[in-house]
Amino acid sequence: MSPVRVRDVGASVTRLLALDCAAGACSVAVRDDDRLLAAERIAMDRGHAEALMPMLARVMATAETAFDRLDAIAATVGPGSFTGLRIGLAAARGIALAAGLRTVAVTTLEAVAEAVGPGDAPLLVVLDAKRHELYGQWFGAEGGPLGPPCAAPVEAMLAARPPGTGRRVRVAGDAVSMVLGLPVDSLLTVVPAGDSGPDARAVAAVAIRRLAAGGGRAADAALPAGPDVTPPR
Repeated sequence: MSPVRVRDVGASVTRLLALDCAAGACSVAVRDDDRLLAAERIAMDRGHAEALMPMLARVMATAETAFDRLDAIAATVGPGSFTGLRIGLAAARGIALAAGLRTVAVTTLEAVAEAVGPGDAPLLVVLDAKRHELYGQWFGAEGGPLGPPCAAPVEAMLAARPPGTGRRVRVAGDAVSMVLGLPVDSLLTVVPAGDSGPDARAVAAVAIRRLAAGGGRAADAALPAGPDVTPPR
């Protein structure tokens, strides 16, 4: 996928670089408060380390910016591939320390929910954890989390939906097909809402809001290795 360039429409307050290497892709995005400047995403299961830095250089050039013009850097912190997460977090921390940037942690599940957006029903985000298990998290129709991330067999994900979520649910993420293949209660309607993993564009959007709300960490504060992911009750 070639870099995306968005027309410059004026100055903004915050400029942020976002990285994602946590799942089956490598992606980078640069955005200001209210607009995307440039982004690129390539699907891959391996090779994130070799792909990330050239991709980052292309996106920064397309955005016509430099590290010293950034205010913060965001990265996905999991759940996801251990190797991919390590690559993305190491790059984000190195850039943050070198350029004195604030850092913002965004989970892969938050990023998928952001990409899907609000809808008419609660959203279950599911990512393939391999070995017949999923990483999952429930979000409300407007996008806020209804509970913490969890790791569970595919059969348990729909059964673990929070009380009051109703009989219609949306499901998104790279493990949508696993959920749609389950036998479900005839009164429950499961609607696919997107079948891809996290993307740096969505990571950047979440991070910009988090910074505006006073979130983020100092450059020398380590990004977390990932969220607590536990089996559902």
